[in-house]
Amino acid sequence: MSGGADSLALLALAGQAGCRAIAIHVDHGLRAGSASEADIVAAAAAQLGAQFRSVSVQVPPGPNLEARARAARYAALPADVLTGHTADDQAETLLVNLLRGAASSGLSGMRPTARRPILALRRHETEAVCAELGLRVFHDPTNTDPRHVRNRVRHELLPLMAEISQRDPVPVLVRQADIARADSDFLDELATEIDARDARSLAAAPIALARRAVRRWLSGDHPPDAATVERVLAVARGEAAATDVGDGQSVRRSQQRLTVVRTSAVPTTKPVTSE
Repeated sequence: MSGGADSLALLALAGQAGCRAIAIHVDHGLRAGSASEADIVAAAAAQLGAQFRSVSVQVPPGPNLEARARAARYAALPADVLTGHTADDQAETLLVNLLRGAASSGLSGMRPTARRPILALRRHETEAVCAELGLRVFHDPTNTDPRHVRNRVRHELLPLMAEISQRDPVPVLVRQADIARADSDFLDELATEIDARDARSLAAAPIALARRAVRRWLSGDHPPDAATVERVLAVARGEAAATDVGDGQSVRRSQQRLTVVRTSAVPTTKPVTSE
């Protein structure tokens, strides 16, 4: 819990649903006085009859601060934690992923699960819950910092889209995420029939399925980017002898089989003229 309207509403609704809730505040140490924000969450927990826990994490300054802070936060939380993501967050996620060049899986947004119980609610509805219960809402100043892409999407892009379309874009974007997710899940299921290590089968497969097969094969902590997937497919087609796939590894082709080896053990990507 940050003390914002979304997480406060989640805690209040959890209590109304008869759940035994624990409010967990994570202090990232990124702002002066951030530790005192835990007091707001503690007071709300006491008001709503929930337990309270405070956790501190270290997030060094540097690039990708949002992503690293999020990773540190989730690492400190229990596996079954519930989050206060709303439909507005879903719309923002889709647009942020689109701007980053995500494929259909990224345009699927956040998957609705039991861990996101208020994903269908709007932000104005969570604010109304807090107002109705007289809960003190904390407004995180980083949520208006234009250095963060999501904030510009929230405060600039979405209002502009509403002005241009003369409608609320959030329900439209949420529906598009649902459609993209269903399509992506179906293609992923079809792609399970392809052995990404079989160069001939991979090269002959429809490109949408071949890409998914490669991504599934190479996915570790992070799935490979689109450029890496395309280079692997070039190896499968015999257009290259090997290619780097990151993390000190390469994919090479031998006797119609693709294998992952340490980069130092294979040549760099290069065109070939024959098998």
